Amino acid sequence: MNNKGFSFIELMVVVIILGILAGMIVPRYMGRTDDARAVKAKVDIAALETSLKLYHLDNGFYPTTEQGLTALIEKPSSEPVPPKWNENGYLDKKKLPKDPWGREYLYLSPGVNGDYDILSYGADGVPGGDGKNKDITSWDLE
Repeated sequence: MNNKGFSFIELMVVVIILGILAGMIVPRYMGRTDDARAVKAKVDIAALETSLKLYHLDNGFYPTTEQGLTALIEKPSSEPVPPKWNENGYLDKKKLPKDPWGREYLYLSPGVNGDYDILSYGADGVPGGDGKNKDITSWDLE
């Protein structure tokens, strides 16, 4: 008699092998998502910095804290109104990125650490922290 299927034993062997492989591979890559989120935040902040520098080149100043990063996609109406604001805005997608944890990036101008500060408070959303909760800032993009 010629059966064209797998026996219960053969299926169990395959399931056990897959379980062993998953047990070896999954732990190695689970922590990588936190690293990837930190890298994305750094890339976003670097892109926002580039856009802010273009804004500054056109207008001679950075947006105020009150105007915020929104000034990169919408012309501010509050003082100081940028005299040469680019009609296309300063971000390619005409949309402000959110940090990898779904929150808006914080922007201060003048900043404590330079002309402006851009930061994300990391996974926990509170200042300070280590590991995945570490703040990601424009003045420390290493």
